[in-house]
Amino acid sequence: MSSEEKYPPINVLSVFRGFNQPKLRHHITPFRFELRNGDIHQIEQIRQAHRERVGKGFHYHYVVRTREQRYFHLIFDTTTLIWRMVQEVDEELLFS
Repeated sequence: MSSEEKYPPINVLSVFRGFNQPKLRHHITPFRFELRNGDIHQIEQIRQAHRERVGKGFHYHYVVRTREQRYFHLIFDTTTLIWRMVQEVDEELLFS
């Protein structure tokens, strides 16, 4: 199974911070994302975020809460410049 099948690419509206700004806690801040089926999700809160080195680049991981109170694990890959959805996360598993 390819990574594209396992972790499908998504479209993300995001801001890349160039200087410190209290309203932008993260260097890369996602605001909205669109799945291949056309579903659009507005991000209300970034619940968790971390960065990990993968080869010569980084993966920025985000667990986000949407307006619909759904939780998603998203990744931004700095090598390919592609956002991917890892999975929809169950709130009970996330915070138990």
